[in-house]
Amino acid sequence: MPHLKNCLEILRHLIAKGDVNGASYAERAINEYLEVTPATARKSGLRVIQQDVLIQRDAVIGDRRSFAEIVNAYIEKKLTE
Repeated sequence: MPHLKNCLEILRHLIAKGDVNGASYAERAINEYLEVTPATARKSGLRVIQQDVLIQRDAVIGDRRSFAEIVNAYIEKKLTE
């Protein structure tokens, strides 16, 4: 669970900044979470992360919202792999 919390904190910080150049950091946080999470818990964990990203997206505007959309698209990609 600490890995999930760490990933959420990183993504929240990046969304708050709204810098699209931070997309690689968001991807790395998600990938690191996936690497340390047992295969059986990955999808459910990604859904928790996605739900938090969507909440953040709905609470912001402009570049921050666009960044949250980029992060959500990456999560969707990982969910379908």
